[in-house]
Amino acid sequence: MNSVPFALYAVALVAYVWHFAWRNPAVGRAATTALVFAALSHTFVIGMQTVAYGHVPIAGPTSFTSTFVWLLALAYLYTEMTTDERAMGVFILPLLVALQVIPAINPGVESRSAVLEGPLFGIHVFSLLFAYASFALACVIGITYVLLFKEIKAKHLGFFYARLPSLQILDRMNQGVVMIGWIFLTVGMIVGAVWAAQAGNYAPGAPQVPVMSLQDPKIFVALICWGVYSFELFAARRIGWGGRRTAYLSALAFAIVLLNFVPISYFVPNSHKF
Repeated sequence: MNSVPFALYAVALVAYVWHFAWRNPAVGRAATTALVFAALSHTFVIGMQTVAYGHVPIAGPTSFTSTFVWLLALAYLYTEMTTDERAMGVFILPLLVALQVIPAINPGVESRSAVLEGPLFGIHVFSLLFAYASFALACVIGITYVLLFKEIKAKHLGFFYARLPSLQILDRMNQGVVMIGWIFLTVGMIVGAVWAAQAGNYAPGAPQVPVMSLQDPKIFVALICWGVYSFELFAARRIGWGGRRTAYLSALAFAIVLLNFVPISYFVPNSHKF
């Protein structure tokens, strides 16, 4: 089922690239329409999986990635429709398509231990999903900031200058989105720690759920991400960092976030798989 959203995301990507290159309003509306249909089809798939599994598919790495793509698509659509600005779609859609490849070619089977049934686990995972979606938007905003800055610095006001919001708007957007993501990441980590303590680190009857510690690569990487984003917020507000520096930090931190999606989730055996 995940192949249908993937195909529609790919169609939307082509339309957004076309619109970004030629600034054709009709193509821009078509791009948004394609993304709306992709998000709707993805909503249907997740709804069907929720009915089949009895819970929202978030416990496995493949389902977690699919749900993240869905939330990021919805977050971007909300941003686009409230600002009437489609320029960043050409940067968001490649990420959606690249990550949706995973559930499209490897649907996987959602398995969920009884220890994962409590509300704290759901809050933990959804908080991290919202945080990562916010950080993805911040990364894209940071990339567009750097591209526009370089064009202005070279005194060649052309391709990006005609298509992107001003540097000041991009900088404010970046800091605001990072703050939202940092709040959700902090909540997710705190709730995760409480949930882990209540689960007893863990019951012998749930061998597939490992002991939580800094030796778990996912936890270690999440702490690094929290540290980088905390420094970015501190630097922007206390030592006057902004613009390019925060843009580069947003891109670097999200590159670290992506480690938890594919390399660590699928290729590091001692990391937890939910």
